[in-house]
Amino acid sequence: MDNASPEERIIAEAQEETGFRVTRIEPVFTAYMSPGSVTEKLYFFIAEYSPDDRQTGGGGLAEEGEDIEVLEWPLEQALQAIRDGEIVDAKTIMLLQHLALNSASLFAAERAKSDRV
Repeated sequence: MDNASPEERIIAEAQEETGFRVTRIEPVFTAYMSPGSVTEKLYFFIAEYSPDDRQTGGGGLAEEGEDIEVLEWPLEQALQAIRDGEIVDAKTIMLLQHLALNSASLFAAERAKSDRV
């Protein structure tokens, strides 16, 4: 997938690592984790999913040395895990903080959509 777009890659990675098929992804931001020493540009996305979207158990690919534990936590529990030092991955922290800062507007938009159906 070296020539794939960031959107194509995140859809494939989400299914590979979490087991969920996501189709409606939304770009959040792009960032360099350490611009003074690393030129890798990271693309951050959010996506909705439901139990019906599960395709596999997730966990990554053994042939790539991946052994990913998939956890589904309420937002407040995930934020507490950051405070407790259980979540230390910067990318995960950045996305959870984005969700915490924007959850009211994100969830309000979803409620408005479902009210129109």
